[in-house]
Amino acid sequence: MSSNIKVQRICQHCNIEFTARTTVTKYCSDNCAKRAYKARIRAEKIKVSKKETTKIITQPIEILKTKEFLNVRETSILLGCSIRTVYRLIDKRIVKAVNLGERITRIKHSDLNNLLS
Repeated sequence: MSSNIKVQRICQHCNIEFTARTTVTKYCSDNCAKRAYKARIRAEKIKVSKKETTKIITQPIEILKTKEFLNVRETSILLGCSIRTVYRLIDKRIVKAVNLGERITRIKHSDLNNLLS
């Protein structure tokens, strides 16, 4: 069963005007259909990759929120500032810290919560 319908359309991939034989045709040729399919698959893969990347980036912050004692690097990640800024806050006694050794500095998470609230 065929019809003699001829509809002027614009290809969704290459934007060239063509004559379609059905009302649901989206592409001017098989090549355009294949290229559009590959572009959709590529975009979907990129979307999944970006989602995994954001998950990996936000995962350490969730772990840091559960820890009771933090080192200076973890504190800088949690506060969103540099390590040097955290040391300045410690020197100005804005943030309470305990030195457990020459290079071991720990900050209590509840002190940070009190500082920010």
